Amino acid sequence: MRERLYLRSPRTVAAARQFTRDTLHAWGGTDRLDDMLLCVSELATNALRYGVPSGRGYLLRLFGFEDATVRVEVHDSGPGFSRIAGRPHGHGLTLVAALADDWGVLARTPGKVVWCEFRRAAVRAAAQAAARQSGV
Repeated sequence: MRERLYLRSPRTVAAARQFTRDTLHAWGGTDRLDDMLLCVSELATNALRYGVPSGRGYLLRLFGFEDATVRVEVHDSGPGFSRIAGRPHGHGLTLVAALADDWGVLARTPGKVVWCEFRRAAVRAAAQAAARQSGV
């Protein structure tokens, strides 16, 4: 597990992407790098936009598991957010849902953790083939 705390600043989104890139290269898990980096950008941006009160920051945690799964977590101390109808933004979690193999939100006191998981391409392909064979 690797983690880094970022202060409330739009510049930290690029730093979070670089931290993720460096970590994944060190772990040798770069086959879905672009998807992971986009999701880190979206989760960090959402944390800054909706979840990080003034004077606070967000925590990015990366987990690499033995089954070749990578988990990305963004922790913030804000109360959450609600999507505002008619706004041109608000598609970040839709992208995360489309790119990640799984994702979710965990309530914390204070704040929340928004997470997503990625299985390496070979593991993902094997799981999809097994599901097709079993009729799932």
